Amino acid sequence: MEQQALIEAEPVAAAELAGDRIGVLRDFARDLGERGEELGLIGPLEPPRLWTRHLLNSAVLAPLVESGARVADIGTGGGMPGLVLAIVRPDARFLLIEPMERRCAWLNSQIERLGLENVEVRRGRAEEFHGAFEVDQVTARAVTALRKLVPLTAPLLRDGGEMLFLKGTSVEEEIRTAEKALRKHRVRDVAVEELGAGLLAETTRVFRARVGSHG
Repeated sequence: MEQQALIEAEPVAAAELAGDRIGVLRDFARDLGERGEELGLIGPLEPPRLWTRHLLNSAVLAPLVESGARVADIGTGGGMPGLVLAIVRPDARFLLIEPMERRCAWLNSQIERLGLENVEVRRGRAEEFHGAFEVDQVTARAVTALRKLVPLTAPLLRDGGEMLFLKGTSVEEEIRTAEKALRKHRVRDVAVEELGAGLLAETTRVFRARVGSHG
């Protein structure tokens, strides 16, 4: 019970972001908050800011997911943003790509426990799936800098597919450093958007871009 008390109280914005899926998100949040540190999914400082820093930071990306899209989430870890997005966007399909076995086991257990039918886990690194499938959108959070992330993810996207990467305050510098990789992989329509204004105390930055030809 002592650990339970340390978990951040659900912010008002959670219900607005999750809509009628808030009950499922609460269930996931409860389990992640109670067992996440023990399983090595989150650090010891994270339960008191679980909603603000992790769950809602992921959920704000949901409106950018296209209805009916096939989405790959790279380096899902404890479920951010991929599993959170799968919860709040049941109208899209998600592939959670994660190399660590114990994290894959956690993700699969949550999918089963929460009754999610629009998501599956693939164990491995992103580059191991180049040529194995193509998706409409690819997401990532706290994986690596853009100059490395773009070559890992661009080959997973169909022509015209979209990158949606949650980034920090240095995203503009990352874009400059990644210029060579962006050109090589035919990345276009690069933009940085701030999400969560009016909902979150601190807005979330997302790198948006498409690959391949226009249209």
